[in-house]
Amino acid sequence: MKTLPEIEAFNDDLVAWRRDFHAHPEIGYEEVRTSGLVAERLASWGIEVHRGLGVTGVVGVLHGRQPGGSIGIRADMDALPMEEEGDVPHRSTIPGKFHGCGHDGHTTMLLGAARALAAKPDFKGTVNFIFQPAEEGLAGGKAMVEEGLFERFPCDEVYGLHNWPELPYGKAAAQAGPIMAASDFFDIEIDGVGAHAAMPHKGVDPIVVAAHVITALQTLVSRSTDPLDSAVISVTKVEAGSAYNVIPARAVLRGTCRTLRPETRDAMEAGIARVAENTARAFGARATADFRRNYPPTVNHAVQADKAATALATVMGAENVLRDASPSMGGEDFAFMLEKRPGCYLWLGAGGSPTSCNVHHPNYDFNDDLLPVGASLWVELVGQVLGRAE
Repeated sequence: MKTLPEIEAFNDDLVAWRRDFHAHPEIGYEEVRTSGLVAERLASWGIEVHRGLGVTGVVGVLHGRQPGGSIGIRADMDALPMEEEGDVPHRSTIPGKFHGCGHDGHTTMLLGAARALAAKPDFKGTVNFIFQPAEEGLAGGKAMVEEGLFERFPCDEVYGLHNWPELPYGKAAAQAGPIMAASDFFDIEIDGVGAHAAMPHKGVDPIVVAAHVITALQTLVSRSTDPLDSAVISVTKVEAGSAYNVIPARAVLRGTCRTLRPETRDAMEAGIARVAENTARAFGARATADFRRNYPPTVNHAVQADKAATALATVMGAENVLRDASPSMGGEDFAFMLEKRPGCYLWLGAGGSPTSCNVHHPNYDFNDDLLPVGASLWVELVGQVLGRAE
């Protein structure tokens, strides 16, 4: 790793900040302490600070030694509403809240880059450090965009990253095209006819109908989607009944749909409604489907993906940078920023140790070895995108 010496010099601070964020997690739109510390540190380095965009979002603005273009670099700040089970010294001190996705590390890496760039602003143009709230399902990225992020803080290009335990530490990925999937939700209400459980012929059992709907939905992926395309339909909640001896009148299915292409997303929305309604009708029941579009696909732009890969190669070595990794069917609200500005979302490998586990696992903890790597990457990318001052 060719991490910057000036960042290695304050690596102990990075580790301390990250572990402090980890011990004090805050979920979406509640990141008051986190955003306060971010704003305080940015200001202490002479960076112009703006607060309150997207409720708890923070934007730091730093001008280089010479005029030029502009770049936005985004880090997410929120934690997950789940319990931590790992036994680390910096374990969450707040029950039911846990930095189980590494946003504590993302925030810290961007702070490290801000500190280094503020101390040596030998670049042209402007860097906007975007600290975003509420990535975990609450669309904080969308909120910042809708509240004028790019109008108030012009960005010619925008970049973000995620630690990625599915890649070994020392590897990274940056490529053009879809990198994360659209993340949508659906609810299906099935209305039958209630009856005594011993007399099912007197009613229309919505639980049986629900079972057939769950099975039939999978054919939208296996038989209605091009095998070279990707889609996921997962029914994650089934709600029905209140007693052992009563066939209820209603059953409700809830779940998520993931797609990479707009056409596939449209087909899944129409298909879920069609399958639910017609399957229920075949049994004499009635079904209605509500499909809610949440996060769009995260689609990287080719020119910016190449710039990100080049910066990664400088820090990590070209042989360690993947430009053709398989996309993830996970969702990411950085997609809203990429819909408005060209940019790239990249992955930094974080796995490989005997204790590493995937994000959203109750034993997850961010790999602190990534902190100087990510901070150095952002500094390198700023120099490559904006150009170095003469």
